[in-house]
Amino acid sequence: MENYMVRALAKSCGVRGLACLTTGVVKEAARRHHATPAGKSVLGYGLTGAALLGAMLKVQQRVAIKVEGDGALRMLVAESDSYGHLRSHFSMREEAAAQLANPTDMAAVVGQQGRLTVVKDLHLKDLYESVVPLQTGRLDADLTYYLMMSEQIPSFVEIGVQLDAQGDIRAAGGVLLQLLPDGDLTVLAQMAERLDDLPPIGALLANGETPQAILATIFGDAAYEVLETGALDFRCTCSRARSRHALMLLGREELATLLDEGEAIIDCHFCHERYVFERNELAVILAEMAETE
Repeated sequence: MENYMVRALAKSCGVRGLACLTTGVVKEAARRHHATPAGKSVLGYGLTGAALLGAMLKVQQRVAIKVEGDGALRMLVAESDSYGHLRSHFSMREEAAAQLANPTDMAAVVGQQGRLTVVKDLHLKDLYESVVPLQTGRLDADLTYYLMMSEQIPSFVEIGVQLDAQGDIRAAGGVLLQLLPDGDLTVLAQMAERLDDLPPIGALLANGETPQAILATIFGDAAYEVLETGALDFRCTCSRARSRHALMLLGREELATLLDEGEAIIDCHFCHERYVFERNELAVILAEMAETE
């Protein structure tokens, strides 16, 4: 399996552990975006971060993370739902990206000035949104800061992406440790130290280590239980029906202009699926709009 999430719990010390392998998802996103090596790193960090936050959601909830930096990365958006369905898009400052010495150095790719936004759809009246300034440009460290400051939950996040000499993805994945209410902060700190002492997560996964084995090392002597191992996959919510609805929202005047031009093309930013509506389809939509007025 190239894509899965492991959820574990050490009840005695009140620590939750998540570890995931996202290699296949990142490869699929990189293929769809025709990503450069720096873009592959961005997608790896973004999709893995979204997967880790998404693993803590309840049924039918969604989360999106948005990173805006002053480095080669202009903007990254990565989304996940409670079922492990992931998607992402990004934009780069191409000249700055071409000058990067190391495409996996996220602090250089993202920059150190900017902001991280986390938006959650918890099926409440309003969306939950929190914005924190970037601290390091390394998304795992910035997600740790977000969880500590905005959600006020002691947490540690580590994400890794390993590329080969040709700039192709060898492995991607990450770990999240989080203290539960009444948990032992000292034990969490010890686990975080063990995580910090390990080789980079990307290198471990590229060398065949599994998320389960990484969690076992981090938990050490603490008794824990693997609660669930669930699949992750790249899945976009776009569709022809949604694109058709978007055209109707444009209004009759703009739609008539598209009809005169002969076609309308909607290109999804997340998956680059292209939906083409030709003249006869546009005419039908216009007629339907006229009937409802």
